[in-house]
Amino acid sequence: MNSVEKSIRSAASCPNRRFRAFVGAALISLSGLFTSCTEETSVTSAEVPFEVTATVAMIADIVREVAGDRANVSGMIGSGVDPHLYKPTAPDIKSLQQADVIFYNGLNLEGKMGDVLVRMARSGKSVYAVTEEILDQGSYVITDEEDHYDPHVWMDVQGWIKAVDVVSEGLAAYDPEGTDSYIKNATAYKQELVKLDAYAKKVISSIPEEKRVLVTAHDAFGYMARAYGLEVKGIQGISTESEAGVKDIEDLVTFLADKKIPAIFIESSVSDKNIRALAEGAEAKGHQVGIGGELFSDAMGPSGTYEGTYLGMIDHNATTIARALGGTAPEKGLKGKLSQ
Repeated sequence: MNSVEKSIRSAASCPNRRFRAFVGAALISLSGLFTSCTEETSVTSAEVPFEVTATVAMIADIVREVAGDRANVSGMIGSGVDPHLYKPTAPDIKSLQQADVIFYNGLNLEGKMGDVLVRMARSGKSVYAVTEEILDQGSYVITDEEDHYDPHVWMDVQGWIKAVDVVSEGLAAYDPEGTDSYIKNATAYKQELVKLDAYAKKVISSIPEEKRVLVTAHDAFGYMARAYGLEVKGIQGISTESEAGVKDIEDLVTFLADKKIPAIFIESSVSDKNIRALAEGAEAKGHQVGIGGELFSDAMGPSGTYEGTYLGMIDHNATTIARALGGTAPEKGLKGKLSQ
């Protein structure tokens, strides 16, 4: 863990919960940011509906489920867009400035907009990292060999349930009169997530044990692998800013051929050129590996579709992986089971 991250973690002991939520998974260090903690302004009532901005769609989806009609929710980073590389636009800045409450992932996911989030937090806005409670459980957070946080917590449904609690509490802090509604909505939504978690476990466990290997464009599926019993191999690292070397691809080609892995997967928000290079390399070694399908990693499906919800995103991923690697899953996935 680098010196910036160490200072962030030590600052996380600050008693102001909103500030703590921000610094606990902050993205950038500015001089003097962690020198003091100010008391949070008490809010007795809020004008409803109020404005909420979330950085990524997975978070915006939670907020909509929990807020109901008490808030207007907008997401910044849309379908098929890589948040690791995303730079906020002028409309994004305006949306953040006009928001009453801001939710972001943290753990370095939104690296290119770190300074913007810092400014919003210092201006007195209610700014929350949804991974706050997870960061408190140090053993839960995955890091790479260089101690960089893995931000892809939503790939483990149990982890994302904890994010729902942060959203519920953050909304209630801004709008105390809506507390009962937020608790009720969050409870109902978490019940749906428990069903989703059980479904993912069931279909992935149907894959023959020796075939439970997930090969993708970048290392976004570590939490999913740990939660549901997969071995994961990403061509690039945790962030898509990392570069895949020739040796990385050659090693994976050899692995695919030796293990006779039946399928590899492209991602909706990452170029497929490295994955297709893997398939060509394996074929040259005499092993035919198929493209198992497109997975949603850093972004959900198109807005307005089932895959454009968190439930649909994880359902699609688990169902696609299970089928491609030799397991079994219902024809329409969990969506089909829920509609029966």
